[in-house]
Amino acid sequence: MKLNTVFDPRLIANLYIAIDAVIANRLRSLLTALGIIFGVAAVISMLAIGNGAQQEILNQIKLVGVNNIVIKPIIEQKEERVNEKVGKKDKKKFSPGLTVRDVKSIKSVLPDLTQISPEIILDTYVIRNGFRRSAKLVGVEPAYFKIYDFKLSEGQIFSDEQQKVGSPVCIIGSALKSRFFPTENPVGKSMKVGTHWLKIIGVLNERLVSQASISKLGIRDFNMDVYIPLQSVLVRYRNRDLITSEALRLSAMQSQGMVFMRGGNSSNTENEQEKKNYHQLDRLVLQVDKTEKLQATAEIISRMLKRRHYDVVDYEIEIPELLLKQQQRTNDIFNYVLGAIAGISLLVGGIGIMNIMLASVLERIKEIGLRLAMGAKKSDVVQQFLFEAVMISVSGGIIGVILGVLIAYLVSSFANIPTIISFSSILLSFGVAATVGLIFGIAPARRAAQQDPITSLRYE
Repeated sequence: MKLNTVFDPRLIANLYIAIDAVIANRLRSLLTALGIIFGVAAVISMLAIGNGAQQEILNQIKLVGVNNIVIKPIIEQKEERVNEKVGKKDKKKFSPGLTVRDVKSIKSVLPDLTQISPEIILDTYVIRNGFRRSAKLVGVEPAYFKIYDFKLSEGQIFSDEQQKVGSPVCIIGSALKSRFFPTENPVGKSMKVGTHWLKIIGVLNERLVSQASISKLGIRDFNMDVYIPLQSVLVRYRNRDLITSEALRLSAMQSQGMVFMRGGNSSNTENEQEKKNYHQLDRLVLQVDKTEKLQATAEIISRMLKRRHYDVVDYEIEIPELLLKQQQRTNDIFNYVLGAIAGISLLVGGIGIMNIMLASVLERIKEIGLRLAMGAKKSDVVQQFLFEAVMISVSGGIIGVILGVLIAYLVSSFANIPTIISFSSILLSFGVAATVGLIFGIAPARRAAQQDPITSLRYE
């Protein structure tokens, strides 16, 4: 009984009549569907751009870590400052800079921190089998890999013993492996990094980092880095916290005004910049267990460092995740606005369908009267016009889906904006298009069914 109801011959006949009417008026049907087409295309393309932007933000959050506080040293300091009370210039106060001692102090004051990772970053070069390549030497502790969720494709992380004694071992990025070990396993082999030979104990998985993320977040290309224990950098490469004869000589020359820049050589400029850097650490990352504690923890650390650095604020504290979440909030608001505009387009398309269908009823009054006079029921006329409206909206939805996918692809290809097309967005926009056709087709269908057969046959 249910099967006969679903495949009612009258229903199928009404569907065929609706198909013939749509095909006979192809141009009008296409123009009627334009609102649906552009509305669906707008929904799909806007959601694709929004999803791509959200994924980009999530990737950036992974790159900077979750619930992190980043402390960076400020290298350039003014040599003099003005005393506001007497109007005289005072010499700059002494500061020990950002050091390992600060790390120990933070650990003692804030024992509930999830992870804490000091970093020392040096410009260096890698040599192997006659090939040389510039790279970054990054001194870290094992907590660094946990904070940034780094995984190893081969090998292992530094052991506590290697970290403690400053062993000559390293972990390399995937790009360095591809460059220097294209056909062999680098684990267990040695390579010259700067002036020292280091044994490779691990290789990091590749991390895809866009140029936008590199410039916006100030991060490096992790795939080209060489990671060694923090103590190894301090023992084997450079420890800016040590007072050397060269540092004393430079300080004496600075006080006498004898230091000058040797022009035309960028390496000399970098050397002078490095000599001005009195901070032992180049970066300090602290991970908090809950986002709600980020701001309060940052304030405590700021007050503590200011006290330890003798009121010299030669550091800056950043909370990148809060900035990214604010960016994500702004992006969500933007997506809501775009979605509302796309929804209005669908609404306008539905109104267009209703208007055209009402005009079609007036044009086809004789046809309606003839059908009613030949025994058609009012329900048959309703079904015919509903089928026409739904067919126009569904066909417009299909074309809109194709157009929306094409727009998203073009935006991703030419505008360099990431887009992600989800099946749910296609299903949503297509379902809304069909629903719009059904809802806005009811009024014209009911008006057609209410026509008087005799009056309709006499209509001119």
